[in-house]
Parts: sequence; C-alpha cells; structure tokens
Amino acid sequence: MATGIHTEQTFEEAIESFLIEEGGYTKGDRYNFNKDLALDRTVALSFLQTTQPKAWLKLSQMHGMDMEKKLLQRLSKELELRGTLDVLRNGISDLGVKFRMAYFKPESSLNPEAETLYEMNQLTVTRQVKYSNHNENSLDLVLSVNGLPVATAELKNQFTNQTVEHAKHQYMHDRDPKELLFQGKKRALVHFAVDKDEVYMTTKLDGKSTRFLPFNLGFENGAGNPPNPDGYKTSYLWEEVWKKDSWMDILNKFIHVQEEEYESGGKKYKKETIIFPRYHQLDVVREVAKDARKHGAGKNYLIQHSAGSGKSNSIAWLAYRLSSLHNASDERVFDSVIVITDRKVLDTQLQNTIYQFEHKQGVVQKIDKNSGQLADALNVGSNIIITTLQKFPFILDKVAELPARRYAIIQDEAHSSAHGESSKKIKEILAAKSLEEAEQSEADTEEDNDAEDAIRKSMLARGMQPNLSFFAFTATPKEKTLKVFGQMDADGNPKAFHLYSMRQAIQEGFIHDVLKNYTTYKTFFQLTKAIEDDPALNKKKANKAIGKYVSLHPHNLAQKSEIMIEHFRQVTSKKIGGLAKAMVVTGSRLHAVRYYMEFQRYIKDKGYSDIKALVAFSGKVLDNGGEYTEEQLNGFKEKELPEKFATTDYQVLLVADKYQTGFDQPLLHTMYVDKKLSGVKAVQTLSRLNRTAKGKEDTFVLDFANEEEDILNSFQPYYELTTVDTPTDPNLLSDLKYKLESAQIIWKSEVDAFCEVYFMSTDRVNAKLQKKLDAAIDPAVQRYKCMPTEEEKEDFKHTLIIYIRLYSFLTQIMPFHDMEMEKLFAYGRLLYNKLPRERGGGNIHLDDEVALEYYRIQKISEGSIVLEERGEYGLRGTTQAGMRGEKEEQAQLSEIIKVLNDRFGTDFTEADKLFFDQIEAELVQDEELSLQARSNSMENFKYGFEDRFLTKVIQRMEQNQDIFAKIMDNDEFSQLVKNWMLKKVYKKLNE
Repeated sequence: MATGIHTEQTFEEAIESFLIEEGGYTKGDRYNFNKDLALDRTVALSFLQTTQPKAWLKLSQMHGMDMEKKLLQRLSKELELRGTLDVLRNGISDLGVKFRMAYFKPESSLNPEAETLYEMNQLTVTRQVKYSNHNENSLDLVLSVNGLPVATAELKNQFTNQTVEHAKHQYMHDRDPKELLFQGKKRALVHFAVDKDEVYMTTKLDGKSTRFLPFNLGFENGAGNPPNPDGYKTSYLWEEVWKKDSWMDILNKFIHVQEEEYESGGKKYKKETIIFPRYHQLDVVREVAKDARKHGAGKNYLIQHSAGSGKSNSIAWLAYRLSSLHNASDERVFDSVIVITDRKVLDTQLQNTIYQFEHKQGVVQKIDKNSGQLADALNVGSNIIITTLQKFPFILDKVAELPARRYAIIQDEAHSSAHGESSKKIKEILAAKSLEEAEQSEADTEEDNDAEDAIRKSMLARGMQPNLSFFAFTATPKEKTLKVFGQMDADGNPKAFHLYSMRQAIQEGFIHDVLKNYTTYKTFFQLTKAIEDDPALNKKKANKAIGKYVSLHPHNLAQKSEIMIEHFRQVTSKKIGGLAKAMVVTGSRLHAVRYYMEFQRYIKDKGYSDIKALVAFSGKVLDNGGEYTEEQLNGFKEKELPEKFATTDYQVLLVADKYQTGFDQPLLHTMYVDKKLSGVKAVQTLSRLNRTAKGKEDTFVLDFANEEEDILNSFQPYYELTTVDTPTDPNLLSDLKYKLESAQIIWKSEVDAFCEVYFMSTDRVNAKLQKKLDAAIDPAVQRYKCMPTEEEKEDFKHTLIIYIRLYSFLTQIMPFHDMEMEKLFAYGRLLYNKLPRERGGGNIHLDDEVALEYYRIQKISEGSIVLEERGEYGLRGTTQAGMRGEKEEQAQLSEIIKVLNDRFGTDFTEADKLFFDQIEAELVQDEELSLQARSNSMENFKYGFEDRFLTKVIQRMEQNQDIFAKIMDNDEFSQLVKNWMLKKVYKKLNE
C-alpha cells in the first residue's frame, strides 16, 4: 500500500532521500546494528579494511580467525573508555597496531592523499533502528560515521497531529538513558527532536530532567524558523547541517566535552557535558570564517550576540577556526589569533576545548605576566594568544611593528568592567558635600568608560591597520562602535555582521526578560495601596506588614532601605527555593556607603538574622570625618566578593558603578534601582538579573529613579520586543478568577484534589503522585476540547494565561495570600501546559514543570498556604433562582431593587437602578447578541449572553462597587440578576 502523502513515514523518507542523493550518505541497514555493541559492525569493519589495508593485514596475522571479533571488542572498549568523539578524532590501537576511525577534511589542498581518504568516510543514515535487548522500541533515524552512531532523531509530522513536543516526550519517557546508545559520550553524541517547523536537540538523555535546546534559525529576530517557500521550515537541518562536509566539520571542530568540578557532601566531583553548537553559534563561526577567507586581514567584524548566546564557546570555536584558516591560495589568513578577555575561566576553557581538537598542548598561550611575554608570543607567532584588555594598546603598537604578519583580534566584552576599573581611572570622591553632588560627580566620569570605548579609541588613534582584523563580541553595541566597526546595509546604515538578539534569547529560554516585572516606585505605591484597600484580596492575607509600604514615601535612604529590606524578606527571599539574591544599584560611592550603614542599622534594630548585605565600590570614600573602603566594610579582600556573595551567607549586594556589567550570578532575582540609568548602561545594569537557574521562574525590578518609558527606550535597540506590562488594578485578579470559574472548565473539586497532592508532596517524580496530578487535570482538558467554538476556547485560554501572569506579578509586589487564588494559580499553570496548542506551536512557553515544582514547594514550606483537611467536594448544580411568572418578568427596575433588598438584605436605592439600566442598554445594542437572540431559543441564547453580561458588569464596576461586589460574591444574587436581565434583553432583541 502506498504511503500517505501526509504521514510521518513520508517525512522520514524525504530526509533519507536527500541525505543519500545529495548529502553524501549511504543507506544504512538496520539489521546490521549490533545492540550489544551499539554500532554498525558491518560498516565499521568495512571502513577499517578498505582505508587501512596494511594495518588490517598486520593485525589479522596476530589475531588470526578471531580478527574481526577481537578488533570489535577493542573498539568497544576504547569507546567505553574515551568516547565516540575522541575515537573518531584520534583512532584506536590494538596490540600496537593503530587505526584511524575517521578522516577529516584537510585545511588546504596541498595534500591530495588526505582528500582521497576524507572521501572514503562512510556516512550512513539508518531508519527505524531497534537498539534495545529489552524492548522493541525503534528510533526514526540514526546517523553514523564509519559505523559509529553520532546522532539520533525522532521525527514528527503536524499533519498527523504530532509535533516536536511529542518527539521530546518520547525521548524523555520512552528512551532509557541506561541503554548503551544513549550513554553520554560513549555512543551517540546528540539527539534531535524534529517536526516540519522546529528542531530541538540535547546531548544528554536524563528522563524527565532532559533539557532540550532549540536548534532553530530564528525568525524576525525572535524564536522559531522563517517560512520556506521550497518546502519544510526545518529542511536546513538535513540540507545544510547534516550534509557530509558540514557534519564532519562539526564533529572535528565544534563538538567537545566540557568538564566542570563541583562539591557535594565535602567531596569534589567532575561533571562532563557534551557541548554541541546551537545554530547561531555554528552560523557565526562559519560566516565570519568564510568572509575572512575571502577578504583576508584588515577588516573589522561586529558580532551582536545577546547574553545567553554562549559567547565563551563561540569565541573558542572562532579562535580555533581562524588560527587554521587558509585562503584560496592555501596560505594561512592569520599568523596568530589574539583573544582579549578579563574572564579567568576562558583561558582554561580555550585550552581544554582546543586540546580536544588538536590533541596537543601549547596551542593556546596565556599572557599573565608582562608585556615582554606578550611581545615574545607575537614575535614567535603563537597560534592563539589570550590576554587582557589592559595590554591592548601595546598589542596595536607591536602589531604595527610586524607588518609582514597578520593578526586576528577577538574581543570578549564579558567581565570587561566587572570591577569598574578595567579601562578608566576612577576619580575618588574624598569629601562630597551631599549625596546629590556625589551622584553628579560620578555621573560625569561614567561617559565612555568601558572596554568597548577603550578599544574603539585605541584603534581610531592608530588608524586601520591592513595586517589586523578585529572581531568584537557585544550584546549592546554603542552607536559610535557601530559606525566604526559595523557593516553598511543597502540603505547605508551600519549594522552588526551577525545578530543573535535579546528577543530570541528570551523566547528560546536562555535568559529571563528583566522587563517583564519591571516596576517604578510610583506603580509599586499604587499597587500596594490598591491591595491594602481591597478586602477581597486581603481577607486571607497572612502578612500584616503591608500598611508600612503605603505610609512610606522614598524621600530618604532610611525609608527606601526599609522598603527594600522588607520586600526582600517577604517576597524575594522565598524565590528560587529560598536562594534568591538581590542587588541595590546606588547613585554614587557615597550613596553605597550610606546605604550600607542604613541597611546594617535597620537589620540590627529589627533583629533580623535572615538577611546580610555586602557593598561594592572602588577606592576610598570620606564621609563625616570617616574613611571607608569596600574591604574594610565587608571584612575581606575585594577579589573575594563574587565568591562570598555566591554563598548562602549573603543575600544583598549594594553597588556603585561596580558589578553592573559582566557580572554573572544566576541567583540574582531582584534589583532595587536608585540611580538614573539610560541607554547601554540601563540595559547592561538590569541584565544582571537575566541569567537562568534551576527554580528561577522570573525576575523583579523596583526602580526608585527612572520612568518606564526611559527604560523601554534604552532597551529597544537591543531588545526587538517591548514587553513592559504593568497591570495596575489588582481587582482584575478576582474578575479573571470569576470568569475562569464561569466557563465551568475548571472544577473546584478537581483543583482541591490536585492541590492536596501537589502541595503536600515533596517527591514530584513519584509515579503514583504524578498520576493523581494528571487525573485532576485531564478532565478539564477534555471539557476544554468539547467547548462549542474555537472562539470560546481561545477566550478561555487567554483568560487563563492572563490570570497566571497577573497573579505571578502581584505576588512579586506584595505577599498577599488568598488560598483559593494560589490553588488556582498552581493548577492553572499545569493545566495550561496540557491544553492543546495550535498547530505549529505558539510563542507562549511557560516555565518547565521541574522549575515550577521547585519554586512552589519552597513557597508552601514557608507556610504561605495551609490546606484544610476536607473530603471530596460536591459540585452544586446551577440554581435557577429568578423571577417567575408573567408579572415578575415585566417588573420595573424599581421593583427589582426592592426584591433584591428584601431577599438579600441589601440597601440599594432607586438611584442604583441606573447601573442596571445602562448595562441593559449596552446589551441591547450589542450586534452579535442581537443576531444570537433572533436565531436561538432563550435557553441557547443564555450561553453567549452570560459572558457579555459579566463583561459589561466588570466594565462598569467602578460606578457601583456595592452591586458589583454582590454579583461577584453571591452566586444566588448573581443568578437572579442575570436571569432577570436575560429575559428583558432577549425580549427586546426579538421585538
């Protein structure tokens, strides 16, 4: 039977066909895949015998009849010990006989034999590979090089209602990480989840904890892939990335194993991670190298890559690529590559990464002594030289003296001014008369004070040098830098050579959006006042300290310090499983000292033991006859601060133009800003919060000094997406909750059943417990699927996501606690994740379940919510309480007011009838309701009517809070009014 044109099998065939016909692959035979060895023994032996006949003959004379068996055993042992990558690059040895397991493309064409051997590599694509002795599971695709599996892929087709999410789920739940094929570096190095629109990949299968990274091109400076007029959006994966030359290049010069040391229980351990390039990393290295090969030395490149782009690896890969780059005449393009960085870890990382490619020491030379050492390295022509920004002017002078040599200089912006002194002498403020004077004086010294400016000025002073190419990595290029180093577009505007935007990094989940919960003090004040005045939000509030916020106004440091400390203790300290930290950005070094003193005084007076602050500023500060230094106030040396702040001993860091750029502390969650910020400085400062960490769901900024519009204008050039969204009406939370409940998709009994398991359990991976969570959520998903129209589904989903976001935002401002709202929030987030998505996915991606659980467990353990011991809830049927009979149906508004007062003990007057009158008039004028009324019975009409009625009530709630509150709080009252209004409106619309 012919394969359906829309099926997954057809998708699989299309990929296989391209790889065989145009990609340099041959068709693999799945029956040749040896499950015990987890490799294709037939292809492996064929490759060795064909390419290395002398070695084969020599070894066969030693092993005799057991030659193939023993060679495969030796290969398996080497793979077990060293891993696939090392074996492919460096071969194996058996009884002293050496074999190559792959031949990589030579850098130049001077060695024809190397070219011939490269062509003899056997790349295979094998479909439906059964890999286990324990089950019949099969993988859609396995890509192998000379019999060794290097990648697997699970393919899904949206035409059969399967997406990349199903592929990820398959890897996480149906692929046992203990199977040899999936055991880290020992066999397959990377696993792809692919559908027709998106690609994700992982280098480590770890059950539910598997982390997939996007491997997409990006679209309009955001996530995803652009439309492809010639076919699948994801065709770049097999038509470009998996193609033979590209794939062998990735195996040779990109993939590497990164080692990290960590401590646990007083013991030191090593953790190995396989690093596979994300698409933008692969692309930037290749595009830059291609352009440099064409143009040679003497050209500048500006690479605008956001935080979270993996710049360290991009720089390592680019440095290695440029150091071995040859032009069309087979000449080296650069004699040396110089990497400028202040990051201590980068030189070690470079050494380790490049050692894996070259398998020899000394390729990277670190300059850590003096300029003489640097001069020697330049004279000798060391392949890769790593040095600091301070030596940059010397490098330019020296390079000018060596015109016959060509150099590539890579500048890493990270940490370039973490200590505030990398490229300027800080002017010490020894005796400022006031805080205002101190702030102005330091603001005057801040212009053009970072590494980017220092390098630009040095280069402009000496002019362009034809033997030097400059490659600058920055997330926030200044206008002057763009003009000097940018590439001119068709309109004559300077732009970066390569872009990975902040928007894309946020949408792909590599950094947090620091503007999402950005709040000015004015908004903070309004919200806290609104929350205090709202009895619905406060009736179950555990924290009584809210009033103090309302009474304070930030006129002085003491009041602001109290606001910050109390907010940190009540809100921030509960984040990231209780590990969250905060930064206070002050206006000057004098501000920093005085804030530190005030923090110390307030904390001591209150007897708090759960918050401790550090201060960071340069030089000495004289204040009221006292002389202060950072080291003196903190009690340890300046260079120890990052490490000390990383411990659980300290929670808050007060800074003055220090640690505002290049400082990576993933546990930073909250920033209190008391300094005017604009432009690049605003972006760099607030971006200290954007690093991701396990359990970190969000960030929070409380700004005492800037307006939202100014911050937005600062971010816009680098951000590509405006998301400052500050709701100012906490009442909306109650309205949204009511609307969600009215849809009758979410049942209270199921929310309670969910929460009893979710909040009481600390073991989320327990299968029995997880089964109960699903059992509580799945019925709601089914009811959602049965909603009559797509419009109703979309409306419900939209309301749910707005509720989730608003609740999350408001709990950042104040620790008010309403048990029912918290339960709906926890339930709603996981429900949203299980609701069917539009084909092709959407832009909204809530944080993963693991991070959510980590956070909520901590919050509950702090005692924010105490669940009551209850039995099963019974659902109460909808009451048809209303006004019966002909006489009641025609009652005047004044009679309705009287009925309501008599029945419910209210005190509405005839004047209140205007509220009902206006709502009725608006409903009668609604064109869509008019159409529904004329084409439906009253019974059917009420479904559309009730939603519109609620909308009109909410829109007019400020006109009559008493009636509004009664409609929202009392089901019987609400039903009575709705039924009466339904009949009046239905009758008028049909007259």
